[in-house]
Amino acid sequence: MDLGLRRTVIGKRHVLIVSGDVDLPTVPRFNEHLIRLVADAPGETVVVDIDGADVFDDSALGLILGAAGRARSLGGDVVVVATGERMRQRLSENGFQRAVTVSSSIADAS
Repeated sequence: MDLGLRRTVIGKRHVLIVSGDVDLPTVPRFNEHLIRLVADAPGETVVVDIDGADVFDDSALGLILGAAGRARSLGGDVVVVATGERMRQRLSENGFQRAVTVSSSIADAS
């Protein structure tokens, strides 16, 4: 499946909605969108909604960590939305959740 990336604003949050496969061939495109998301909203908390992703490679998690660092250096942050039990467990077990807030909905992302 291809990678789908859609930018929107929900409430006051800039959101990147991810669908499809984030794997080795699509990671560069995902990274470009992450960089733009943070750059377009300096000092704000931005949201990356990964619920629609069928495949989400560990390298993509690393890119989100990097984006969170850039956002924090600008006075903002990155929040990840993941509702699937398997994905939430993965994010907890690998320590990602200690570095980046994982929320159960865009509305709760703050």
